[in-house]
Amino acid sequence: MKILVTGGTGYLGRAVVRALDARGHELVIFSRNASRSGLPGTAIDGDIRDARAVELAARGCDAISHSAALVSIWRRRSEDFDEVNVGGLRNILTAAATLHTPRVLYTSSFVALPPLGRTEPLTANDYQRTKVAADRVAGEAVRDGCPLVRVYPGVVYGPGSFTEGNLVGRLIADHLRRRLPGLVGPEQRWSYAYVEDVAAGHCEALERGRAGGRYVLGGENAPQRRVFEIVQQLIGRRPPPRIPYPVAHLLGAAEELRVRCFGGTPLITRGAVDIFRHDWSLDSSESVRELGYQLTPLADGIRRTLDSIRDTRSTPEPRPS
Repeated sequence: MKILVTGGTGYLGRAVVRALDARGHELVIFSRNASRSGLPGTAIDGDIRDARAVELAARGCDAISHSAALVSIWRRRSEDFDEVNVGGLRNILTAAATLHTPRVLYTSSFVALPPLGRTEPLTANDYQRTKVAADRVAGEAVRDGCPLVRVYPGVVYGPGSFTEGNLVGRLIADHLRRRLPGLVGPEQRWSYAYVEDVAAGHCEALERGRAGGRYVLGGENAPQRRVFEIVQQLIGRRPPPRIPYPVAHLLGAAEELRVRCFGGTPLITRGAVDIFRHDWSLDSSESVRELGYQLTPLADGIRRTLDSIRDTRSTPEPRPS
């Protein structure tokens, strides 16, 4: 298939692009910096908020894989989240309808689903609020007949860049540098989804997922502290201490005030603390059954992630010529 991939330059997006390319698909990579990404396929620089550019990029494609999103715990301008996460999906759906694209895959998020024990999703911060809103837009499109398939990755992690798209990798890297003061809600369970598993799940969902299908691409469900217990078993570094919720909430308020006054990115926000209060276990059994989805054990994934961090740290800086 000829596939338009949005968000292909992000952490998960790069893994999806590599997996689709390995299966022989012809790719069109659409992002603001596609031409400088070094990714396989045809690169088109553009903004997901530009409806005309999206439609032009999608022309001639047999499918669209839409994973472009603003992934962040905070932005000074909250409307950025609405324009990218909701407006970007609307642009994709409009282009697909105009061009009669027979296959559309949308990458949602586990935060668009209710946490364990609740029947409704949370809207604790702007990222989560807009992913919930986008999921509703996707549901409306399905009811209107759009050939849309949705996937819901868990906490994606693994080797590679340690950005907000790879939060676990970044936390481990900070822990090794002794820059992680503690954990908020270490007793709460998360679904740790190894990046290559999630990329393969995207391929399967795009190639043979049911139109209208919703597939959870999670991983091993484990308390947050388990990640750092595995690190301790591998290298001996003790897990960070627990930060009580009231202290974390005060820290979040102080960080929000700091960045509003001086700029930058907050270490944590009050919305993030609210998310950390919940159990985010996921059930991926339908994806296993219908898509052949495979789950890498957390211990194996953390070992590979840790090896990647240590390899990066041991690589010498290039000397000036």
